[in-house]
Amino acid sequence: MGFMEMKMAVDATPVQSTPAIAFKSVTCCFPKAAGRRGSEQQIYTAVKDVSLEIKDGEFVSVVGPTGCGKSTLLNVAAGLINPTEGAVDIFGVPLKGINRDAGYMFQAESLMAWRTALQNVTVGLEYRGVSPSEARERAMDWLAKVGLAGFEDRYPHQLSGGMRKRVSLAQMLVLDPRIVLLDEPFSALDAQTRVLMENELLALWAANRKSVLFITHDLEEAISMSDRVVVLSAGPGTHPIAEFEINLPRPRDVSEIRLTEQFLKLHHQIWDVMREEVLKGYAQSKR
Repeated sequence: MGFMEMKMAVDATPVQSTPAIAFKSVTCCFPKAAGRRGSEQQIYTAVKDVSLEIKDGEFVSVVGPTGCGKSTLLNVAAGLINPTEGAVDIFGVPLKGINRDAGYMFQAESLMAWRTALQNVTVGLEYRGVSPSEARERAMDWLAKVGLAGFEDRYPHQLSGGMRKRVSLAQMLVLDPRIVLLDEPFSALDAQTRVLMENELLALWAANRKSVLFITHDLEEAISMSDRVVVLSAGPGTHPIAEFEINLPRPRDVSEIRLTEQFLKLHHQIWDVMREEVLKGYAQSKR
């Protein structure tokens, strides 16, 4: 299937003309596991010829089959992986090395077990040379913003899963990144806590309009949170096959917006495109 765009009316927010992230014909290849002795090294093409832009202040979700290369693109945007071919521009400047304009929230737990919530939030500021008093003040402010005032001295094992995710959010946002990269950050949470965290993230995003690249397997999550949803093909050679502007009004409550006719229409349209790719990905996983 060729690249396809489906444009719909959306409540426009003024953005700069220079995109926050611009993938330019990005291809990423990796060596496969070694075969029998003497055999040639085989190469796996995870993503192929991907061109995609995320505007300044835009919330973009990327969806696609399991294992299709979504996280690879996120790691390229973070500067953790160098593309085999192509390039990435950050606010118009070619990315070389780690993306200093980006904050990254991983799917897996990333808090240090031996540090309190406050100490976990201050760690990035400490590495940047911020004074202890200023680091503490900024960390306390962000813990309050994510609803954890009074929990500053708790260690990760003393916090619920949702609370630990809030600490991780504060740990990233206290550094004031211009770009936020999120790799399925709420996938391990129960359904109720997940909705709370999605609404929390949307409220924080609305307050300062960071540029967000959000990776998720959950189509409902993608639609309810985003300005735009990009659909990737099954791998190998993953590439965008469709993108959808999300014309749902903001501010949004993710649990309520999912009951609207507009949401159900969008879900139907995007799933029609995704279904075949998900089946391809499932078939490949059984080989």
